[in-house]
Amino acid sequence: MLHRIFDLHQPQIFFLRLVFKNLFFFLLLASACQTAKPVATSAPAPTPTTPAISPKPSWNQVKEQLEQSPVFAQHFTGFALYDLDSSKMVVEHNAHKYFTPASNTKILTLYAGLKILKDSIPALRYQVRRDSLIFWGTGDPTLLHPDLKNNRVFNFLKNRREKLFFSAANFAVDALGPGWSWQDYNDYYSAERSSLPVYGNVVRFTGKFGSSQVQVQPRYFRNVLKTSILTTSKNYIVLREPDKNQFTFYPRRVTKDFAVDVPLKLSTELTRQLLGDTLRKPVKILNRRLPMNAHTLYATPADTLYKRMMQDSDNMFAEHLLLLCSATVFDSLNTSLIINHVKKTFLLDLPDQPNWVDGSGLSRFNLITPRSIVALWLKIYQEVPRDRLFSLLTIGGKTGTLKRFYQSEAPFVFGKTGSLSNNYSQSGFITGKSGRTYIFAFMNNNYTRSSAEIQLEMERIVTQIHQNF
Repeated sequence: MLHRIFDLHQPQIFFLRLVFKNLFFFLLLASACQTAKPVATSAPAPTPTTPAISPKPSWNQVKEQLEQSPVFAQHFTGFALYDLDSSKMVVEHNAHKYFTPASNTKILTLYAGLKILKDSIPALRYQVRRDSLIFWGTGDPTLLHPDLKNNRVFNFLKNRREKLFFSAANFAVDALGPGWSWQDYNDYYSAERSSLPVYGNVVRFTGKFGSSQVQVQPRYFRNVLKTSILTTSKNYIVLREPDKNQFTFYPRRVTKDFAVDVPLKLSTELTRQLLGDTLRKPVKILNRRLPMNAHTLYATPADTLYKRMMQDSDNMFAEHLLLLCSATVFDSLNTSLIINHVKKTFLLDLPDQPNWVDGSGLSRFNLITPRSIVALWLKIYQEVPRDRLFSLLTIGGKTGTLKRFYQSEAPFVFGKTGSLSNNYSQSGFITGKSGRTYIFAFMNNNYTRSSAEIQLEMERIVTQIHQNF
């Protein structure tokens, strides 16, 4: 019988294999059905799984984000990041190229003040000659300032029995800085420079929505304010004439309670008149140079000026801080002179020498590289105690111009912002969750998209550094 099976033809062999194969699977399925356990009425809890963790980015990947970001694609972006703990530059992107820093220029002014001024600023220089007291300004911006309560200079002049003579012979700069926009003359941030600022060199107008009454400080200008029922081409509530102190109030522009500061058109004669009106005693002008034996009256703590300049980005304070430095070194109020002195004395070791022309950063002539800003912050950090330094700066999510950014229970960004049309920068210090501290400079020039987009992308990258490094 077996020999007959082996004698089968190929198609017959294939048919037998197919029958045996199907029979095998049938028997296997029947066995499985008999041994299978009943299904439980409630399924057991699934075993928890650990969510996938995104790998920590490298410094090269941070740089790639800067290079490949679609937000930064059409303009000029620079970045430098320095690790204080390892004393190394860990990321550089266009760090050697020059940018318009805007108010990051104030970091240079801060360093000048820290190197030159004492704990209290020189508020006045004076000399007594027989029955006369002759006084010169030093650039102190605090006299009668509407936001500060420091009456030392006012009380000094008010209580003197001598005749008062004011001299501006030591003032050696123009009222407006080089490269400032002439169209900004009506904006609070473009207050003019002078040897003896009074009332912050502005007129403050305040009023309430729905009321036609306007309060004016100083009161000297109450009678030069007129009201117009028309509207202006710009969104001005109060508009000054370009070349004189004549002001127009536009009530149709008022949509809420307001406080508006409008810069004064300054002169030595106007300073004399404002002082005389406030002191309620005569003040005369005497064009006399500052003598070698002049006395100095000190007033406001220097940190008060630094803090307002850095946190509120006050241009008027920045410009006059440089003049204070010049008055201290040269007995002359000369911005160019003191800038050259600071560059040659304190800034020769920067990686790239800045093109520096004013104290505030209003000028587009200012140019500096990201790596030089980092080097400047490093110099400041090494010379000023950390707690004091960070208290002077704008703090992410907490104070100043960074209050809207980097919201966190514990702040992790401390520094300075800078903005002009189509330009925005941030620099200062980042504290990482690792406990390390970094110095950064993040600069953007010549963009046409909204500043808000630029700021959000910067915030994303800086926050990533805080979280991962």
